[in-house]
Amino acid sequence: MNTIWIVMPILIVLMFLLGTDLDRKAFTDVARNPRAVIIGLTGQLVILPSIAFGLAWLLDLPPVYFLGLVLVSCCPGGSSSNVFSMLVKGDVALSVTLTAFSSVITLFTLPIIMEFATDFVSDQSGMEIVLPVGKLIVQNLVLLFAPLLAGIAFKHFAPEQAARVNTILSKGAFPALMLLAFVFFLQYTQEIIDNFALLGVTVGGLILCAMFCSSALSRAGRFNPAVRRTIVIEVGMQNAAQAIAIATSPFIFNSGEMAIPAIIYALLMNVILLTYVYVIKRKGWFPEGPGHRI
Repeated sequence: MNTIWIVMPILIVLMFLLGTDLDRKAFTDVARNPRAVIIGLTGQLVILPSIAFGLAWLLDLPPVYFLGLVLVSCCPGGSSSNVFSMLVKGDVALSVTLTAFSSVITLFTLPIIMEFATDFVSDQSGMEIVLPVGKLIVQNLVLLFAPLLAGIAFKHFAPEQAARVNTILSKGAFPALMLLAFVFFLQYTQEIIDNFALLGVTVGGLILCAMFCSSALSRAGRFNPAVRRTIVIEVGMQNAAQAIAIATSPFIFNSGEMAIPAIIYALLMNVILLTYVYVIKRKGWFPEGPGHRI
């Protein structure tokens, strides 16, 4: 069974959920704190793919995993990042804004980055890997942009019902992603086990490097601790479901192997960021002011 038929409904629901989170305030926050939005998007759209590309090249990953790692790095932020930002008393409005903007911007940046990556891997490996850019754009519009707009419209015309639906869907988003990971693991158990050491180190390194770099970047921007924590979470938590949808789509790469880095990313992302949340809460680094950490 191709997991695309499982991941597609999950991805559509996640994007619809994000749409029901958005309101006018989420967009006016760009004017309220434009530097934080720019720094957060720079971390997501520039720094994270650059780290992924560097790690994949440095560790000489096989072509299919090279592309899989770069793919998950240039996807937008995950909707769960909003919940994590709330847990560490971050700037939830900023988190929602960053997730929404990255979801729209990556409609254009993802095909560009992946076309560069496929050309690079093809030249280095001697394999001919073709990215159908047009089909990728169409799939992203259908699976990302359309449900996002539907969620926004639903909240605009039926705010009370949208709030109830949001509450229900929010509870099921994480279990749905874990179900996808479990089904995928059952299909590719041996391959995941055989490559977990290499891919685990690579994916874990990607997440930690991204969090460290975004922390340094947000500190350089002299943001308050709540904003810094939010940017760290946003850059460290990507939409793994979208990467799986693109990798396994019969219209694009049609490769379950390429989705393995995204599956491992989904697992390690939650472990690392839950650890980050635990440390933040344990140390009590919530008070705003100089001297407090991220």
